[in-house]
Amino acid sequence: MNKKALQAISTQIMEKAKECGASLVGMARVEDLKTSPSHFIHEKLPKYEGIGSINSEKIGKKEVEWPENAQSAIVIAIEHPKDKPELDWWKDGFAGGTEGNRILISIVGELSEWLEKEKGMGTWKLPYHIEKGGIFLKDAAVLAGLGCIGKNNMVVTPEYGPRVRLRAFLTNKPFLSTGPRDFDPCRKCNMPCRKVCPQDAFKQRIYSEANFGLAQLPGRDGAYDRLQCNIQMVRDKEGALESPVTTANSGGKSVRYCRLCEFSCPVGRQ
Repeated sequence: MNKKALQAISTQIMEKAKECGASLVGMARVEDLKTSPSHFIHEKLPKYEGIGSINSEKIGKKEVEWPENAQSAIVIAIEHPKDKPELDWWKDGFAGGTEGNRILISIVGELSEWLEKEKGMGTWKLPYHIEKGGIFLKDAAVLAGLGCIGKNNMVVTPEYGPRVRLRAFLTNKPFLSTGPRDFDPCRKCNMPCRKVCPQDAFKQRIYSEANFGLAQLPGRDGAYDRLQCNIQMVRDKEGALESPVTTANSGGKSVRYCRLCEFSCPVGRQ
C-alpha cells in the first residue's frame, strides 16, 4: 500500500473513531513506542505492587509483548468532565471496571472490527495493564499527538486538559505518526495540580537524570511519588460509597478515586 493510500485510510480511521464515540484519536509508530521514555525508565524502576498493578507470571514486570507484525498504534481518548464523575467510579464485577473504560473498550472493538472487515487490516486489541500485555498509554498518546505529559504526570490535552481516559490497539499497517505536537502549557504554569494533592505526591524530586540516564522523568522533573499517590487510592478504596442504579450499573459500592490534580488544571476548562 502506497503512502497516499495509507494517508487516505488514516483520515477515514480518524473520522470513524469519532463516529464511534472517541473525543480524540491519533496514531503512533510501534517502533517509536518501543523506545519511548516509559519503556526505558520502566526497566529501572522498583517493582510497584499498589492499586492498579496486576500480578502476572506470564509477563514479567520489565517486559512488553509486541505482536510480530504490529506496525502502528491507534490511540483514542474520551473526555472525562468533572460533571460526569461516574465514568471513573470503580466497581468490582462491573464489565471493564468503570463505565469510562467500558465505553473505550466498545469504541476499540467497533473500530477494530470495521478495519478488519472493511479494510482487510490485521488488528490487536490490547488489555489495559502492561502486566497483561498492554502498552504505556501515556507515551502512546503523546507520540500520537493527543497532548503532552504534564507536571501532574498525566497526559494534558489542548482540548480537555488532563480530563481524558485513554485506550489503544495495534494494526499491521505502517501509518504515519500524528504527533508529537508542539504543545506544552506546563512550561510556565504555577502548578496548582501539585499544590492540591492531599498526599503531597509531588513534594520532592525522587528521580534524577543521573540515575535513569533520561531527561524525561515521572512528573517531568522527577518530582512524583507513586507510593504517596497510592496512599490516597487506598483511602479512596476503603471509603467506597454506594453508587446509584443506572441502565448500565446495578448499584452497589463503587470506589471514587481522587482527581484533584485533574480538576485543578486550567487547561481545557473552556
